[in-house]
Amino acid sequence: MSDQNSNNKGGVMGIFLEESQILNAANKTREKGFVDFDAITPYPVHGMEEAVGIKRSWLPWVTFFAGAAGCSAGLWFTWWTSAVSWPINVGGKPMWSLPAFVPIIFELTILFAALATVKTMILANGLPKIDPPVVDLDLTSHKFGLFVSEKDKNYSSSELVSWMKEMGAVEVHEVSEY
Repeated sequence: MSDQNSNNKGGVMGIFLEESQILNAANKTREKGFVDFDAITPYPVHGMEEAVGIKRSWLPWVTFFAGAAGCSAGLWFTWWTSAVSWPINVGGKPMWSLPAFVPIIFELTILFAALATVKTMILANGLPKIDPPVVDLDLTSHKFGLFVSEKDKNYSSSELVSWMKEMGAVEVHEVSEY
């Protein structure tokens, strides 16, 4: 979904039956100058990100920095517990030895990265969405949808309805809430 249409209220939704049709329609919609539109597919469609204009996600940065924080926390925790808080000299071994604590450091890195990623995704997607609008029940099964928001600068309801039918849409709906 493009960044601009996160608060859409209405627009035009074209329903397509084939993957190639929705990909072609999304490309033509972008070429025609539309910016505020979205494609709804039951499964990932190769090339759809470029067709809709989705930018590269910032989520990997959240995961990286949370993982780095987890690694740092693991390093600090293992050092503090073995060398500062509870120092026990066993057989002349060093108070803090990195190889012995790699599993703990690794697990904290993964734990911090995973929890931060999940929490960020929940917040970024605005979940939970209570009672979301349903345009067509088959969009999650075998149909594809192309939604153009009424907020787009090129929006014209009557032109979009005829244009989507020309592109191969089997149904076109004017949607009041999306």
